[in-house]
Amino acid sequence: MKRRPLLQATLAASALLLTGLFPFSAQAADTIKVGILHSLSGTMAISETSLKDMALMTIAEINAKGGVLGKQLEPVVVDPASNWPLFAEKGRQLLTQDKVDVVFGCWTSVSRKSVLPVFEELNGLLFYPVQYEGEEMSPNVFYTGAAPNQQAIPAVEYLMSEDGGAAKRYFLLGTDYVYPRTTNKILRAFLHSKGVADKDIEEVYTPFGHSDYQTIVANIKKFSAGGKTAVISTVNGDSNVPFYKELGNQGIQATDVPVVAFSVGEEELRGIDTKPLVGQLAAWNYFQSLDNPVNKKFVTDWKAYAKAQNLPNYQTAVTNDPMEATYVGINMWAQAVTKAGSTNVDKVREAMAGQTYAAPSGYTLTMDKTNHHLHKPVMIGEVQDDGQFNVVWQTDGPVRAQPWSPYIPGNDKKPDHAMKSN
Repeated sequence: MKRRPLLQATLAASALLLTGLFPFSAQAADTIKVGILHSLSGTMAISETSLKDMALMTIAEINAKGGVLGKQLEPVVVDPASNWPLFAEKGRQLLTQDKVDVVFGCWTSVSRKSVLPVFEELNGLLFYPVQYEGEEMSPNVFYTGAAPNQQAIPAVEYLMSEDGGAAKRYFLLGTDYVYPRTTNKILRAFLHSKGVADKDIEEVYTPFGHSDYQTIVANIKKFSAGGKTAVISTVNGDSNVPFYKELGNQGIQATDVPVVAFSVGEEELRGIDTKPLVGQLAAWNYFQSLDNPVNKKFVTDWKAYAKAQNLPNYQTAVTNDPMEATYVGINMWAQAVTKAGSTNVDKVREAMAGQTYAAPSGYTLTMDKTNHHLHKPVMIGEVQDDGQFNVVWQTDGPVRAQPWSPYIPGNDKKPDHAMKSN
C-alpha cells in the first residue's frame, strides 16, 4: 500500500540531486579543489615528486588555519609520468572532470607548453614553479620561478667576473628540449654582446634520461685546454646523477672547470656523493642553507612533514628552490582568492596583481602587476660536501623579471603584459 509514496519520494529526491538542491549533494561544494600536476614516475620524478609533496604540505597548513573562504582545500593529484602529451590530457581532466579551481604543476618547459593551450582554451589557472627560458607571458599562468635575467644571465656574468674565475670559454650542456635550447640561444647572444666568439662556445644536447656522460666529460676536458672554461648546465631530471658522477670520475674540479647548473638543487644532490663536486655552482633564487627565521621554520616544518608522512628517505629530506616557489605560489593564490572573495579565475587573476609574500628566501616577494612573474632575488651557491650550498653571490634585493629577453631580436616590440600564446 505504501510503495507508491515511497517511490515518489525517491524520484523527487533523485530530481533534487540532479539539480544540485538536495542538501547531501552539497558535500563537494564544501571544498575548493586544487589540482597537482607533477611527474611522479619517469625521468622527471627525481625533481617533481618533492613538489607534489610540498604542495600537499602547504595545502595541509592552509587547511589547519581554517582553509580559504571558510572551505577546506581538496588536493587532486595526477601523474603525467614524464610523458609530455599526457600533461595536456591530465590538465584537461583536472579542469573539466575534476573541476579544480587552480592547478599547481609542471617542471619542464615542454610539459608547460603541452598544457598551455588547454589552460588558455578553458580559462584555467596554472601556477608554474620552476625557472625557465622566458619568451612567454600567458594570462592563464603565474610564473613563480625565475626568468633568464633572474638566473641564467647573472650566473654567466658571475663566471666572467674575477670572483667567478674569469671564464673565457663556455661549454653549454643541456637536455634536448625547449628550455635548454632557448636559454642557450639567449646566452649565446649575451656572450656575443660581451665579445665572446662562437669558437669559444660549445653547445651539446642529450636526450631525457641520458646516462652515459663519459665522452661528453672527456670533450669538456679537451675544450677547456683552449683557455679558462666554464660549463653551463641545463641538464634536467635524473640525468644529472650520472653527469655529476662522471665529472668526479674524470677528476674535473671546480677550481679547474666550474660547472654552474640551473636545474640542480639540494633534491638532485641527495643521490650523489658530493665530495668530488665541492665548489661547483648552482644559480637559484633560494637555498635551504639561507639563515633567516622564515626559512628555519620552513625547513623544520618540511622535515617534520616528511617524517610524519613517512616519505621515502625522510631522514635526508631537503628543501630547494622550486619547492619554495611552490609554497609561495599556493600561499599567494590563497591570499588572492581571499581578496577576490571567489575562486573565479578572472577575479583571482586580478587579485594576484601586486600580491606580496614573506618568503623563505628572506625577502618579501611581489607578483608583478602586469607580467605574471615574481620579483625575485638571485643567488649563486657553491656545493658543500654535505650536499648543501654556500651562497657566494647574491643581488641586493628582488629583481623584476624580463620574460622577453632583450638578447632576442624583436622582443623590444613585445608588450609588457600577459597575452595568449596563440
